[in-house]
Amino acid sequence: MKTNTIAPYYKGFRFPPEIMSHAVWFYFRFSLRFRDVEELLAQRGIVVTSETIRQWGLQFGQTSANEWRHRRPHCGDKWHMDEVVLTIRGKKQYLWRAVDQHGNVLDILVQSRRNRHAAKRFFRKLLKELQYTPRVIITEKLKSYGAAKREVLPGVEHRQHKGLNNRAENSHQPTRLREKKMRKFKSAQHAQRFLAVFSHITGHFQRRRHHLNAGEYRAMLQDRFLVWSEVTTVQMVA
Repeated sequence: MKTNTIAPYYKGFRFPPEIMSHAVWFYFRFSLRFRDVEELLAQRGIVVTSETIRQWGLQFGQTSANEWRHRRPHCGDKWHMDEVVLTIRGKKQYLWRAVDQHGNVLDILVQSRRNRHAAKRFFRKLLKELQYTPRVIITEKLKSYGAAKREVLPGVEHRQHKGLNNRAENSHQPTRLREKKMRKFKSAQHAQRFLAVFSHITGHFQRRRHHLNAGEYRAMLQDRFLVWSEVTTVQMVA
């Protein structure tokens, strides 16, 4: 027989896990500041400071994203990769991102360089996280991809064409919108920490709605909420 118990990382807090996980969901799912989340909770009679919400995001955001990532279905065998510039305190950083053919974010990595070594590091991070080798990778014509691929993924097909990589380029749009709302990231570590959670939580809920009718979309959304609830608030134990 299965029963619900509070996840161990929520124990010892004054607020119930449902409230803390809902605050974390608000912050990472929508373009909100901590003070915006504080106000939304206050409207519901929940008095909590923006600093507390920030601490909840740090403590529970990555944990929830990791748990969801372990529960998600097997990702696709076609990897689309791209990188964009993040200007942080006047210095250029590069956000490397990989998505599969279904639009699922596989992983992200913020690095200070855009060369072969940076590409190799990103490939190895993907392989360590996903535990499988893709059938094909699709990138733009940056030579660093080809050089790294020959060393790390020698038997994988590599297609280099800017027009084929729109899926990866489009996946950067939510990040750009959030970067503007946050008035840029404070450091490379801040960008990595936030985007590692944001990319997975946003991708979990932000599906391609135009492919579904209203009934299908509502049913899909309920399933996503159920998974989120299981991941963040309770654990099923025998």
